[in-house]
Amino acid sequence: MADLRPVAAPFVALGPSGVAVRTRLKDLTPQDEKVLRLVGAHLGSLASKDLTARCTDGLEHSAGSWAARKRDLTAQSSSRWAGSITKATHEQWALARRGQAGHVQSLETGITTIRHRLSLPVGQKGTKRTPGGYRCAHEWFHKRRRLQVMEDRLRKVRADREAGRVHVVRGGKRLLGTRHHLDTAQLTEDQWRRRWEASRWFLQADGESGKRHGNDTIRISPDGEVSINLPAPLADLANAPHGRYALGCRVGFAHRGPQWADRVEANRAVAYRIHYDVARRRWYVTASWQIPVSRTIPMAAALAHGVIGVDTNADHLAAWRLDTHGNPTGKPRRFFYDLSGTAQHRDAQVRHALTRLLTWAKTCGVKAIAVEDLDFQAEKTREKHGRKRRFRQLISGMPTGKLRARLTSMADATGIAIIAVDPAYTSKWGAQHWQQPMAGPTRKTTRHDAASIAIGRRAQGHPIRRRTTPPRAHQSDVHGHRTVQADRRAPGREGPRPRIPGPRTRSVPPDAASTRATRTSTTVRDVRSDQEWAQDSLLLTDEERCCRRRTASFGL
Repeated sequence: MADLRPVAAPFVALGPSGVAVRTRLKDLTPQDEKVLRLVGAHLGSLASKDLTARCTDGLEHSAGSWAARKRDLTAQSSSRWAGSITKATHEQWALARRGQAGHVQSLETGITTIRHRLSLPVGQKGTKRTPGGYRCAHEWFHKRRRLQVMEDRLRKVRADREAGRVHVVRGGKRLLGTRHHLDTAQLTEDQWRRRWEASRWFLQADGESGKRHGNDTIRISPDGEVSINLPAPLADLANAPHGRYALGCRVGFAHRGPQWADRVEANRAVAYRIHYDVARRRWYVTASWQIPVSRTIPMAAALAHGVIGVDTNADHLAAWRLDTHGNPTGKPRRFFYDLSGTAQHRDAQVRHALTRLLTWAKTCGVKAIAVEDLDFQAEKTREKHGRKRRFRQLISGMPTGKLRARLTSMADATGIAIIAVDPAYTSKWGAQHWQQPMAGPTRKTTRHDAASIAIGRRAQGHPIRRRTTPPRAHQSDVHGHRTVQADRRAPGREGPRPRIPGPRTRSVPPDAASTRATRTSTTVRDVRSDQEWAQDSLLLTDEERCCRRRTASFGL
């Protein structure tokens, strides 16, 4: 038997460390939109130049070069705008470095897999854990060429990483590539140009505690007035004191509005970002701030009222409620979502499914939801699954990281703890031990439902395997009670036995005809036949008693 990989212990996931809410900027005047476009385009050009300078520094970056870049930006904007631009630049460069490291790891994994499969004879079958050889010589030849391409690509990526070079596109690499496929994207050149320019604008400012309303660059008052500190070259457009421009609209946050108002009135830091949706032709503002991470409750307290195990799938969440002993109760629940379409549609579908899950958990009174700690980064490579393109697309489309992050954030507001468990063998063992026993004439249990039971039991610390059924003789006192004596706790056990009408012997009484006419129903005879009645000698005739004595004397 192959060795199983170790299973990590479950843990209570940490809550969110920040909050972000968004609202629309309505009723903007043409002058307001003109100012926003000019400010965004000017600061966007400064952000592009600063990103170029940061990428040029590479690993030689230091605090001195950072201060020099910030001084140059301050002369063309303001000190706070310069601070926001340099901070965003550093975060973008660090993100590119993390993506570069992931690319190196993916290439190394693919090269190792190809080398292993090339070393095996053509047509050799693999196992569940190790892939076999390639199917034919044609595929072997093309994989040999692909190995050379990947090795060359890996050398280049490693050289870039050692030199500190990153490849970043402000506005997005995907949108840049769309420029060469306008017909496929169903866009005109003018429409693409507007999207490209809007994606490269920069209109975001970090908050600062102690300043008025928590942000001195983009300020929103408690009554909803929005004002922007204009950069130095655009100071002539100001319509408010101190070089500021006040928009002609009022805003309010429907979600977490009281929390935002409390921070603004207390002059606590709030960061803002203004962006333009070209497709809808609407302006939006997003407010974000940090919150202290909620202290995780002990595992025993989270599981005091049972748990709901959730199995994440490509199109639905399979959930089942378990009691404190790990036994599934009630019926399985499924929360469907559709991950096709735009990113906004997919995000809305996930949020709607999680909202229904949390509502059901609150109705059940459960204080914990168990989910798998999934990460498909190493499981969706082209070389690992070969020709299984649909399977690769399936696992690539599953919202593993986003779903858990959003579930943790939404559950924090409801007081429900999220327990992350190791996903090893949950689907396999769940189907093996729980799918058939939980199925019935009116309920069809799927592998996903059985996996949700396995996830919940692992969160509770129970083994996934069901308890072995004891032998039939050990399930009770050898197929039933030994005697017909009433239990000592039965009420009325000291009273007389209830009278059941009908004959009590197998002998035919003298009035047999009248007895047949008044014979009780079959149900009563069945109940009476299970009881061991004592023979009453007074009911036997003298001839019958003599017959029984002769039978006993011959040992029959």
